[in-house]
Amino acid sequence: MENQKNKILVVDDTHESLSMIQLILESAGFAVAAFSSGLQALTHAVVEPPDLFILDISMPEMDGFELCRRLKTNHLFEQIPVIFISGLTEAEEKVRAFSNGGVDYVTKPYRAEEVLARVKTHLKLRSMQQELQKHTSNLEDLVREKIQEISDAQLSTIIALANLAESRDDATGCHIGRTQDFCRAIAEQLRKNSPYGDVITDGFINNLYFSAPLHDIGKVGIRDNILLKPGTLTSEEFEIMKTHVMIGVKTLESIRGRFPDNEFLNIGIALTRSHHEKWNGKGYPDGLVGEEIPLCARIMAISDVYDALRSQRPYKQAFSHETSCGIIYELSGSHFDPVVVEAFREINYDLACIRDTLHKSESDQA
Repeated sequence: MENQKNKILVVDDTHESLSMIQLILESAGFAVAAFSSGLQALTHAVVEPPDLFILDISMPEMDGFELCRRLKTNHLFEQIPVIFISGLTEAEEKVRAFSNGGVDYVTKPYRAEEVLARVKTHLKLRSMQQELQKHTSNLEDLVREKIQEISDAQLSTIIALANLAESRDDATGCHIGRTQDFCRAIAEQLRKNSPYGDVITDGFINNLYFSAPLHDIGKVGIRDNILLKPGTLTSEEFEIMKTHVMIGVKTLESIRGRFPDNEFLNIGIALTRSHHEKWNGKGYPDGLVGEEIPLCARIMAISDVYDALRSQRPYKQAFSHETSCGIIYELSGSHFDPVVVEAFREINYDLACIRDTLHKSESDQA
C-alpha cells in the first residue's frame, strides 16, 4: 500500500521497453506516468511532479542526459532522484550518467527484481531525506523562536532598566516612549528626503527605535542631590552630571563584549555616548564635530531636547510646541545637524501630535 503513494515518471522512446518497465512498476503498486518523449515528460512533470524519474539515455530530439540536466535546473525537480536505463554498458556512459545528476544506472536487458530493488532503495532514501529536511526546518524554527524569546527578554530587561533610570528624574513619565517615537519619525523623514537616505535602512530605523531608551541609562549612577536638584547646577555638579554618559556606555560595552556584532547594542552605545555632542564640536564627552557624530546620536539629540523643552521640570515650566521648535531652529548648525533640523521642521506637527497623544495617555493613566 505504501508504494501506491509513490509516483514514477518513465521516459523511453522504445515502446516494448517502456511497456515492460511500466508493467513491472505497476505490478508492484506504483503509479506510473510513461512517455516516449522528453518534452512530453517535462510538460507533465511540471503539472504533477513525480517521486522518482527513470530515463532512457539514447533517445531522439532530447537524450536522457539533456533531459536530466533540464530537470536539475528546475527547483521543482532538483531533489527528485533520477535513475538511468540504457543498453549502453561502457563505463564512460555510466560516469556521464552520474555527472549529469543521476543517482543510479540500470543496464538493459534488466531484471524486474533489480529494477524494483533500486527504485525502492532510492525512494526510501528520498523519503529519509525529506524527513531530515522537515526535522531540520522544525529545529531551525524552534531555534529562531527561542532566540526571539531570549531577545525579547533581554530587550524587556534593558527597557526596564532604562525606565528605572528615567523614573528618578522624569516627573512627567513616558520620556522614553516619546523619544522613541520622535527618533523613528525623524529617521523615516530623513530616509525620504535627505542626503542620508541611503544609509537609513529598515534595520537602522528598527535598531534606533529599540535602542533609544538606552540614551540616559547611566543616570542610575548619578546622586539624587545632583540629578534631582531643582535649581541650576554648579560647574562641579554639571561635570558630575556629564559622567552619566560614560557610565551608560561602560555598562553597555560590558554587554557588547559577549555580542560584538549585535547592531542593536552598537547603535545603543553610539547614541548613548554621543547624544550630548554638538554640531560645532562644543558638546561632550568627545568634542566631536559635524558628521563625526554618529547619525543615530544626531537624531537622538533633537528628539531628547524637543521632549525636554516640552516637559515641565523642577527648574522650569514646559514650553509650547512653537517655542520649542523656535529654539531648535535657532540651534541649527551650532548644536544640531542642519539636515536633521530640516527633517524635524518638515514633520514638526506630526511630532507635536505624537507628544500630545502620549501626554494625554499619561494623564489618563494617572
